[in-house]
Amino acid sequence: MKQIILGTAGHIDHGKTALIKALTGINTDRLKEEKRRGITIELGFAFLDLPSGQHLGIVDVPGHEKFVKNMVAGATGIDIVAMVIAADEGVMPQTREHMEICTLLGIKHGLVVLTKTDLVDEEWRELVIEDVGDFVKGTFLEKAPIVPVSSMTGDGIPEFIKTLDELSARLPSRTPSSLFRLPVDRVFTMKGFGTVITGTLISGHVQVGDTVMLYPSGITSKVRGIQVHNQSVTMAENGMRTAINFQGLEKAVVNRGDVLSNPGALKPSYMVDVSFHYLNSNKKPIKNRARVRFHTGTSEVLGIIILIDREELLPGDTAIAQMRVDSPVAVIKDDRFVIRSYSPVRTIGGGNVINPIPQKHKRFKSDVIEGLTGLMDHEPEEIISYHVAESGYQGVTYSDLKIMTSLHEKQLQKMIQDLLSKQTIILADRENQTYIHRKSFDTFKTETFGYLNNYHKANPLKTGMSKEELKSKFPAALGTRPFNLMLNQMIKDKAVVSEDNVVRMASYKVSLGVDQADIKKKILNAYLNNGLTPPYFKELKKSFDIETSLAKDVLMLLMDEGMIVKAKEDLYFDAQAVKDLQKRLVDFLKNHGEISTPQFKEMTGVSRKYLIPLIEYFDAQNVTIRIGDIRKLRNR
Repeated sequence: MKQIILGTAGHIDHGKTALIKALTGINTDRLKEEKRRGITIELGFAFLDLPSGQHLGIVDVPGHEKFVKNMVAGATGIDIVAMVIAADEGVMPQTREHMEICTLLGIKHGLVVLTKTDLVDEEWRELVIEDVGDFVKGTFLEKAPIVPVSSMTGDGIPEFIKTLDELSARLPSRTPSSLFRLPVDRVFTMKGFGTVITGTLISGHVQVGDTVMLYPSGITSKVRGIQVHNQSVTMAENGMRTAINFQGLEKAVVNRGDVLSNPGALKPSYMVDVSFHYLNSNKKPIKNRARVRFHTGTSEVLGIIILIDREELLPGDTAIAQMRVDSPVAVIKDDRFVIRSYSPVRTIGGGNVINPIPQKHKRFKSDVIEGLTGLMDHEPEEIISYHVAESGYQGVTYSDLKIMTSLHEKQLQKMIQDLLSKQTIILADRENQTYIHRKSFDTFKTETFGYLNNYHKANPLKTGMSKEELKSKFPAALGTRPFNLMLNQMIKDKAVVSEDNVVRMASYKVSLGVDQADIKKKILNAYLNNGLTPPYFKELKKSFDIETSLAKDVLMLLMDEGMIVKAKEDLYFDAQAVKDLQKRLVDFLKNHGEISTPQFKEMTGVSRKYLIPLIEYFDAQNVTIRIGDIRKLRNR
């Protein structure tokens, strides 16, 4: 059976609460102040079983203009709206504002209830019905039934229930979503239960024992119990009015406007990209950076509206905009919102979210305008590709794509696989499920070629740039895993070569001039001829009268080519001599198990000046391991 929420709307004192009491026997005014003043201030809740067996959750919203923000909070998750209009007064200011709010929130189904019919005669009632007909023209209630009732006498209540049943039967099922979300509209403590949170479960499901997170605070808690329409259940689903109590969660940390969801599923943001419709009922244009009240879900936050492609927006027009809010909000793509003016407070517009976690945009940039416009009407696969491309080297995680597309998990996974198979996007980090666009990889290749080419020109005697230095050239947003993945792909494509952690262009080879070749030969011969007793490099450089930077470049080249090895600062050995010594050392250790420093001195025949650097070199190379005053062969 479908889960359906019925919500009331309409001007103050038009009989919304009395209507619900006549329907259900439940008085939704629970506060002393509400009962004393005879008006609804806070949201009220009830439920009703229709003749067909369909169960309705009911949300009663306040009509007074001072409490419209509570009305907006209550309208979240409504499937059917009962627009309540008193027969003795007809259409009033809050009737119009509530109609605008319901339209902006995307409510598409409802009916008009003409209340207090016992206070008027038949002729007056017909005049009001005609007036209501004019009022609903061009709205989602244009073809909706108008049901006259009297909550005092009960007249029309059976017809109202029958109409609700027929409307509920025709109502399409909610769009399935794998993402659990419950905007909090009420929080209280209950003796023996602790903190209780109520709200309309707008998507997904939750069950007893689940760990959930409160957004935007990030506080987690475990679900201790669930009630739906005063009945304890083990699980609540999309469309249910739900009360949840938690283990160890303090009431003080929960506020109306918070959202319950799975840990890590949502991402609070101080910016939201939106499609904003400015109501035709406004008297003057809204200017860029106007201060407004942003209502989404059950939250109200202050902020400014940034018009991306214009300086002002005319009444009746729609434009792309970026909301920059004072407190973070946790929304997903296609969430509806309402905007009210800062002062005096009235509803001025609304629309839907097109990107819940955007970057800060520069205004009047054609690519930004084109991209945001595309988010409103492009196919989901194009939207995924756009977000991945916009993320650059940082990439986009799978969890972010869920809220940036609002797609069901199965649909999102299929589209990602299609884009991967086309090589439009690349899985850059398997563990974190991060994707980058093919354009970013192409940019990476171009920039890598540029960095290596410049390096080769500046350092002609060096075989290449270290991986670490190359990585440092890229923005910090490029993580180590994506960097290695893209670099390895370039190596696989034979565009670059990586040897001993040094990267070079595949086409590059060190080309020495005549003088440089002569210096290289002299230095190499000096190490070859002296074996295990070479001169320190500074002495060698001095004896050949070689300029320091040139001498170092040649030395590094010899190391890169594996002709010499470094034992310590300024002390290098002929690589073959060290290799021969290592073989003798390993053979000795295999036969004797250990070697002392005097025994090593006897083996090498060199002074302590060379002895200690050599034995420590073998320690560093994991050939030997020092244990007290002796060395043993390291197990490898």
